[in-house]
Amino acid sequence: MLKRYHHIIGGVFRAVDACVIGVAWLTSYGLRFYLPIIHITKGFPPFTQYAALSPLVIILWMTIFSSLRVYQSRRMLRRTHEVQLLLKAHGVALLFFISLTYLFSEYKYSRVVILYFGLLGGILLIFFRLLLRNGLREIRKRGFNLRHILAIGEGPAIQTLIHRLETFPELGLRVLGIVTHEDSSAQSIQGKPVLGHFCQIRLLLQKFKPDQILLSLPRHQYADLDRILLLMKDETIDIQLIPDIHEYVTLGCEIEDFDGLPIVHINDSPLSGWGAIAKRSTDAILSSLALIVLLPIFSLISIAIKVTSKGDIFYTQERMGLDGVTFKMLKFRSMQLDAESTTGAIWANPGDDRRTRIGRLLRSTSLDELPQLWNVLRGHMSLVGPRPERPIFVQQFRKDIPHYMLRHKVKAGITGWAQVNGWRGNTSLSKRIEFDLYYIRNWSYVFDLKIMLLTLWKGFIHRNAY
Repeated sequence: MLKRYHHIIGGVFRAVDACVIGVAWLTSYGLRFYLPIIHITKGFPPFTQYAALSPLVIILWMTIFSSLRVYQSRRMLRRTHEVQLLLKAHGVALLFFISLTYLFSEYKYSRVVILYFGLLGGILLIFFRLLLRNGLREIRKRGFNLRHILAIGEGPAIQTLIHRLETFPELGLRVLGIVTHEDSSAQSIQGKPVLGHFCQIRLLLQKFKPDQILLSLPRHQYADLDRILLLMKDETIDIQLIPDIHEYVTLGCEIEDFDGLPIVHINDSPLSGWGAIAKRSTDAILSSLALIVLLPIFSLISIAIKVTSKGDIFYTQERMGLDGVTFKMLKFRSMQLDAESTTGAIWANPGDDRRTRIGRLLRSTSLDELPQLWNVLRGHMSLVGPRPERPIFVQQFRKDIPHYMLRHKVKAGITGWAQVNGWRGNTSLSKRIEFDLYYIRNWSYVFDLKIMLLTLWKGFIHRNAY
């Protein structure tokens, strides 16, 4: 339904964004050296030096925008989300640009030009995006280039569909009315008139001549699907089928064409292809480097554990990871031997007397988690992802918390979006799941980098680490 729209509009947005970036870069040069607000102290660089970089600037920005899925169809609708994503992508591209020019270029570009470019580029990107959006919306509101739809079905799915189409008039899709089951007494659905029943479909097509059919039956009416499709088998009209499964879709939904056979993917993991390769490569490289760099700290902690308490230095505990597969998670031992022999499996609490002397420090600073770098190197875990939980707790949580098991669609992590937002330790599980699912739905390589930077920025010490 939206494929043709997003192919065309997405291409227009890419072209406009590329022009905006190129113009903003060259304009920033002009503002700095032809209309200087700040006194020029390092000479007047040739225009060609900056103009020659324009194609590379545009390519870099378009690459970053594409990798952050700025032009992905589901992100091209809501204004606030779109503006936030544009600014985020522009900021990331600017950081990459500064790093590349200062690390790998012999010629140092003016910092004032880059500052102007960052501000001007962000303003112009948002201005032209909203201008195009609003212009297209006004054109469609005036009745130009509309596609008229006849909706067949009833129930929550068709109601949600009509509401979404009304919310985004720039799509140019207008619902003429609804066709329902013969037993239905409804006169209207979501403000749209009921034009007739399933047995009248052929007459309704001849009378209203719609451009498109949207077929969305509630599950208890699926037996009527054959009858409806047979009535339309000789029609040339575009028919689109919307399955009544929206209440089961939490992470996302995609349709794959397998040699003419449509396959619906519900709650599929976003980590696939090059994204998964990049994430795993980063995990392997950074965990290897970290294990080498932190070797002296590992040695000191090992000695402290051995001197202050009896027992092994390391402690392994079964945790659940990707696809519900369990693995042995490695930690520095911070509890007394047989800490759960009398209590059974429980979470640590503030002032927990099962902790060793050095264990209090290790847990409060999260240093006891450092050996999990070995789990990352082996591929059991990732640097970033939902924190892994013990299977005994998982069996309990999956019964009480909706969608809990979906957090296992990606590898567990040492740190995660929930943790950097304060949801760690003995805190709200529902909020933690909310943040974990947000991370999975919105995963990107840059999002992982952001979480790692936030982890370093906020440190490992937290009031809920005990």
